[in-house]
Amino acid sequence: METDTEITRRKTVEASDRDMTSESVTTGGLESLPLSELVREIIRRLGDDPDREGLVRTPERVVDSMQFLTQGYGMSPQATIGDALFEEHHHNMVIVKDIEMYSLCEHHMLPFFGKVHVAYIPDGQILGLSKMARLVDLFARRLQVQERLTEEIAQSLWEVVEPQGVGVVIEAYHLCMMMRGVQKQNSFTITSAMRGAFLEDALTRDEFLRLCQSERRPLGS
Repeated sequence: METDTEITRRKTVEASDRDMTSESVTTGGLESLPLSELVREIIRRLGDDPDREGLVRTPERVVDSMQFLTQGYGMSPQATIGDALFEEHHHNMVIVKDIEMYSLCEHHMLPFFGKVHVAYIPDGQILGLSKMARLVDLFARRLQVQERLTEEIAQSLWEVVEPQGVGVVIEAYHLCMMMRGVQKQNSFTITSAMRGAFLEDALTRDEFLRLCQSERRPLGS
């Protein structure tokens, strides 16, 4: 049940929405405005003063933040990998575990974050290890859902590297479930995507999933 404060805030936002003129909601009108001005308007419609000291520079900061967090739209797997493919006759599994991942849920534009485990079996060429992490960032820095993010990472490796198989597992916490909505603080989501040998060979798939679950020991321990 809403509190009196929440009801008042909601009615203020609704009233502000109704006050919009037909001219201001046209596509052309919005496209002509700088993104920072749109952020200022959001702050105002939420019931705060965008001109007060703590918020004066917030629109510009939000723009910079969103441009960084969505920079993946201007990147491609081919350009990211570049010339980091090397001829090598290695035909066993290569896995990079615990790649940190931060993305924005496309439904609420709230963060989800966690770890990505990426593996492939080379077929005549190997990929520079850092490029696997960069591919994760490329697709994570967009408005996303975890299911599609998992598939896009796997498919990009499959198409660009042309290995015998690819496996990707993501474990993530979603703030849209933790700080709003059902507010479940300890829930996390696991998704997987398999290609080639990882999909067709149960032993290969089981080895990958087992390695994903194994604990990593600190260096020197």
